[in-house]
Amino acid sequence: MILGILTGLFLAGRFEIILTTTSVLGSIYMNALNMMIFPMVFCSIVMGITGIGSAKTTGKITGAAMLFFLATTVIASFVGLVIPRMIHLGKGVSFEMVTSDIQATKMNSILDMVKGLIPSNPVATFAEGNMLQVLMFALIVGFTLIAIGEKGEPLLKVIDSCNEVCLKVISTVMYFTPIGVFCTIVPVVEANGTSTIVSLATQLIILYVAFYGFAFIVYGGAVKFFGKTSPFKFFRAIMPAALNAFGTCSSSATIPISKSCVENELGVSNQISSIAIASFVALATMAGLPAGVMGVYISINTLCDMGATCVNVIGDMAGCVVLKEKIEIEK
Repeated sequence: MILGILTGLFLAGRFEIILTTTSVLGSIYMNALNMMIFPMVFCSIVMGITGIGSAKTTGKITGAAMLFFLATTVIASFVGLVIPRMIHLGKGVSFEMVTSDIQATKMNSILDMVKGLIPSNPVATFAEGNMLQVLMFALIVGFTLIAIGEKGEPLLKVIDSCNEVCLKVISTVMYFTPIGVFCTIVPVVEANGTSTIVSLATQLIILYVAFYGFAFIVYGGAVKFFGKTSPFKFFRAIMPAALNAFGTCSSSATIPISKSCVENELGVSNQISSIAIASFVALATMAGLPAGVMGVYISINTLCDMGATCVNVIGDMAGCVVLKEKIEIEK
């Protein structure tokens, strides 16, 4: 990751062949991860629900996960509102907007999203990459398999086999993560350029201090006091997923690595990780921005989003550890 940043700064405006090569390799890496995301999310959630075997217990896990994420979101929102005002972030900075035509997001777009939750064509849902519909379809199939019992066993075995295939493909791709992260970071840094990074250095430093201060204090504290797990052990175990999220700026592409970290290194069950990571990452959405600020946003978003995505993924895995302890106590 560090080598990728330095290389991107060094290559700014020159050695086009190297930039092209890293861009192509980075795209291949991202495509290889994205290739299995939707079938893996579907199979993982179905197996998680049927593995629990009870709609009531599944509801408890989902409710506890929502409570955890809502609580940490409130704290994050408070930090995001208070810190910039305390340090007068952005004071003296001005820019001219391309247009002053700013409109609020219409409510009917949200209603349309709700109406579109149930897929009319599951095959098209997978082909179009509609994560929310994939999630809903998985929930419907999972609860239906619990309801029909033994008659659903043949389909469940097929889904279990598909899940194993997905995990094997993803685990193979993960061997190339260092190369993939390097190749995805180089074009990002080169595109933003040294001048952009230097001019935003103060804001970025403050932003990243807030990001990782939040991660260590809030998520580390939650893991220690609610998850009964050493924060040092937690952060060491989730580092591969955190660095991949930082380099790729994609929570979705990091789902397989996040699941691998919490299941193999922290002992979280597939049932919990399937609900706490795949489901809640799928529910993350972004509102539209006014056209006037889009150019400014695009120029700095990736630099900010690298840290934000990394902390977001850390939060998902912290939630898994907290839920693991809660489920064990209930048992």
